[in-house]
Amino acid sequence: MRLKDKIAIVTGGADGLGAEMSKLFAREGATVIAADMKELTFEAENVEYFQLNVTDGEGCKKLFDYVMEKYGRIDILINNAGITRDAMTRKMTDEQWDLVIDVDLKSLFNLVRHVGPQMEAQGAGSIVNISSVVGEFGNIGQANYAAAKAGVIGLTKTWAKEFARKGAQVRVNCITPGHTFTNILKTVPQDVIDGLAAKTMLGRLGEPIEIANAALFLASDEASYITGHVLSVNGGMRL
Repeated sequence: MRLKDKIAIVTGGADGLGAEMSKLFAREGATVIAADMKELTFEAENVEYFQLNVTDGEGCKKLFDYVMEKYGRIDILINNAGITRDAMTRKMTDEQWDLVIDVDLKSLFNLVRHVGPQMEAQGAGSIVNISSVVGEFGNIGQANYAAAKAGVIGLTKTWAKEFARKGAQVRVNCITPGHTFTNILKTVPQDVIDGLAAKTMLGRLGEPIEIANAALFLASDEASYITGHVLSVNGGMRL
């Protein structure tokens, strides 16, 4: 029960990594608000659904207001929502660029502009941003995604300074997952999976629970002296 009585928001919490985090956090004692455009793909006690398009600034404010009115505080925010729209730079459209930047980067600002100051006023809180190994090393055909996820790292380091500057114990950290065996990868040919696994020191892809466990640690009081940190969870990936 490492998150006993905590109030947590998980964006993109209906499926994939977000669902794994939502379920784990609830098992660890938190009340979880899973915010997503899609309906929940699971049933779990202490997880409630809030329909949200994270690119909608007004919608993000409504989520903030809803949680504050119902629970009176926000202890944990997991910025997990993200998409890809891959293309080589010379072929990438404005729409592909703008959508990925809006969902994967600007959405964090849409929420943290409200949640960060509230945590500062409370005196404590934990924000965990989900970036990507691509944000650290770049990747061919993912200029939009790499830019957005690198921006997430920059926001993490900035917010860690901003919201603790007056002495509040607000921690802001970031996880950069490597290739993780979510539903998307289950449709990928085995030879491609094997090639991705071969690029890691551990010789395998990650499991969603391994990313969720990292988020749980950073969100919990066990990480009370960790902030502004980028935690790579990638099996020793080599690009």
